[in-house]
Amino acid sequence: MLKRNQTTDAAREKDREKWMARFQVRLAMQPGVDRAVVLQAVKEVTAHCADTGEHPQTAFGDPDGYAVQAAARLVPTDRAERARRHNAVVDALDSVLKKAGDVAGL
Repeated sequence: MLKRNQTTDAAREKDREKWMARFQVRLAMQPGVDRAVVLQAVKEVTAHCADTGEHPQTAFGDPDGYAVQAAARLVPTDRAERARRHNAVVDALDSVLKKAGDVAGL
C-alpha cells in the first residue's frame, strides 16, 4: 500500500510541476510581464496550494487562462499597453523584412 501511495504522490507532484511550468511560460508571454511579476504569481499559487493542499488545476483552472488573468491583475495597464504596441511594431517590421527577403531571394 505504501508503494502505491508513493507512486500516486509522485504522479501528482509531476502533474503539479507540469501545471506550474506551463503557467510560468504562458505568463511570461503576456504583454508587460517581467521576472518580478512571474515570481509574484508563482509565489501566490505556491502559497495557496501549500495552505489548502489543492492542486493548482483545481484551485486556478487551466494554466493558460490563469496566466492571462494573473497578468491582467499584476501588470499595470499602461505597461501592458506599451508592451502590446511595441510587440505590434516589432511584428510589423519582421513581416516587412521577411517580404523584402522573399523579393530579394534571400
